Amino acid sequence: MGRKAMTNLKFNTPTKTPARSEKDPTGDAQPIRREQVLIPPVDIQETDEAVLLMADMPGVSRETLKVECAHEHLTIEGAISVDLPENMISVDADLRSSHYQRQFKLGHEIDSEKIKAELKNG
Repeated sequence: MGRKAMTNLKFNTPTKTPARSEKDPTGDAQPIRREQVLIPPVDIQETDEAVLLMADMPGVSRETLKVECAHEHLTIEGAISVDLPENMISVDADLRSSHYQRQFKLGHEIDSEKIKAELKNG
């Protein structure tokens, strides 16, 4: 059997990202802001010809989505962008992170030249 093509990567972007701020341990009730990378959940489906990877990355736009394949690793990442109306500023947010990233080791049967990406609902 020949090498499989990874024909599509679909990134679904639901409208809600559950995440909560932690309270300051001193009792000040001020949120602690920690930047951490979010790991997007994925579904992987395989056929005789292709592997389909679907990742949920809420808030990621086409402009901030990056899909890279190097050294037998596929990396998906994207920055979360929250658009506010022009006359509004954010005074508090429960999002701890503004960045998704996940990496997959590709087997030798995957033809990295045929990898494609597609963004849906975003």
